[in-house]
Amino acid sequence: MNWLAQKLGDIATQYPGAARILHAHRLDFCCAGQQTLADAIAAGSLQSENIVQQLDALSLSAEEVINWHERPVSELIQYIMSQYHEKHRQQLPVLITLANKVERVHARAVSCPTGLGQHLRDMKHELESHMMKEEQILFPMLAGGVYPSGPIEVMQAEHTDHGEALAELERLTHNLELPAGACATWTALYSGLRELKEDLMAHIALENHVLFVPRPEPEVNAQCCGGCQ
Repeated sequence: MNWLAQKLGDIATQYPGAARILHAHRLDFCCAGQQTLADAIAAGSLQSENIVQQLDALSLSAEEVINWHERPVSELIQYIMSQYHEKHRQQLPVLITLANKVERVHARAVSCPTGLGQHLRDMKHELESHMMKEEQILFPMLAGGVYPSGPIEVMQAEHTDHGEALAELERLTHNLELPAGACATWTALYSGLRELKEDLMAHIALENHVLFVPRPEPEVNAQCCGGCQ
């Protein structure tokens, strides 16, 4: 497998487990998913050998690879809604509660993620609005084979906003690094935030690089009705 020649978005969306590897190396496979792995590694001054070895270690079989470009759009939409939309709706309220507790109890700590609870509330509001627009307006159009450029561009712009929100999340949490002796609540909070970030990046990548890409219309084989014979 020539991983270096593949686009980050394709690696993240087609190979189970690959998104986690890319995320661990801080490779942006959602908003910068059009980059090849080789270009992204060069831009980040990373070591390609270790990343390629980790991807090879996935030991994927042909059956395990999910090529969403070849699956029905309606199936992909259902997957996104169940795997990401519903999960985000469950994740954020819990994380907001944990963040509020950490900020209240550890307000005097230098490493306290001050402002995180409000930031997560803002993210929840923006994500809920975004997902509702997709579910009620855009997804039904895509399922019907219609790819409206205006609504798609709006969703992509909001994806960029979500990426900026994740960057702010990392700033507030000092790159999700726990302080020494962190309590169980703080530990659970950062573990949940890490999962949210990975999920949201994979969610954005799947929409930007697969769902929003128009499918070629199927070829129609003309058949003679018999009248010309």
